[in-house]
Amino acid sequence: MFDFDKIVDRKNTNSYKWDKYPDGVLPLWVADMDFEVIPEIKEALSRIVDHGIIGYSHVPEQLETVVVDRLKKLHNWEIKKEWIVWLPGLVPGIHTATRSISDDFFAVMTSSPVYRPFLEAADFGKRRLSDIPFVWKNERWEMDFEEMEKSVNPSTKLYLLCNPHNPNGRVFSKEELTHLADFCLKNDLIICSDEIHCDLILDETKKHISIATLNKEIEQRSITLLAPSKTFNIAGLGCSMAIIPNAELRASFEKAKYGMMPMLSAFAFESALAAYKFGEPWRKEMIAYLQANHAFLLNEINKIEGLEMKPLEATYLAWISYEKTGSFNFVEILEKHGVGVQDASIFGGKSYFRLNFATQKSNLEEAINRIKKAVSSINP
Repeated sequence: MFDFDKIVDRKNTNSYKWDKYPDGVLPLWVADMDFEVIPEIKEALSRIVDHGIIGYSHVPEQLETVVVDRLKKLHNWEIKKEWIVWLPGLVPGIHTATRSISDDFFAVMTSSPVYRPFLEAADFGKRRLSDIPFVWKNERWEMDFEEMEKSVNPSTKLYLLCNPHNPNGRVFSKEELTHLADFCLKNDLIICSDEIHCDLILDETKKHISIATLNKEIEQRSITLLAPSKTFNIAGLGCSMAIIPNAELRASFEKAKYGMMPMLSAFAFESALAAYKFGEPWRKEMIAYLQANHAFLLNEINKIEGLEMKPLEATYLAWISYEKTGSFNFVEILEKHGVGVQDASIFGGKSYFRLNFATQKSNLEEAINRIKKAVSSINP
């Protein structure tokens, strides 16, 4: 029904993704897709333009209803409309979460490598980052609870969770999330959970679980960040939300964000509403396309000597090890061979790169050819 193989020329459109590199470099770095949005989103945006007046907007009541219904249906979480705090982006939500906890010196714990804003928000101003690296265990990346227990102290006030995880692609199990929830409750921590990729599950044996749904205790200590942007490719329109059940915590969050962020536009609200109301058929076909891209990439990357990729459970962001190439600047070598990706150092890791495969299959095929040449150039 939808043509995900269709090439849309994004060069010279002020695209953050496609105009970063010179001609000849395939940009597979930042997390937006190369797929056209559904017609209903285009129509919603057109109606605003055709109206001719673009003033301040409040959230449509129908959007709040759709969000409440969606979380109940897809994620088994019954929320109230008043729990929703609207945001112009998820990154501002991460920073607001850290600012809303305390004005005093305190530590924010997270597990790395992780989405860069986690590290920046945790290590800003008076705050201190408590970074506990993931460990490879049981054939998957796991949180290192032993080290977390050793590192936590009275100054630790917040844990930042990314689930599904960016960049390692994990969908954390109920057992893992319960362990984390118990850890947070025992140590009097608030948990902020970035769940922006929750509707991008690739492994059909996995199911996304919002940590706030585990029990009422952790729900009352949770800030859950969500957005339609990654799922429906509308990141440039800036519509995100924080779900905060605890009234006192929500008030603190609202106070921390006051005056720091613009009001959301009609474009943001109406595109989100169209995405959530009409986007499910597109999302399901898009997931199938991503699964095929993932299978292709997994097979081809693991044929290249020196590179290794483990299967992802979610997201469209491959996490690929180049440690065995012996290169310390492999991402620069890739760029010289026409592939633009992000190095693990951006996420607090090393010897990996992140590659966005939410693009046309033909682009991935070309990228693989170029990656092979890049690896061959290291040890000709």
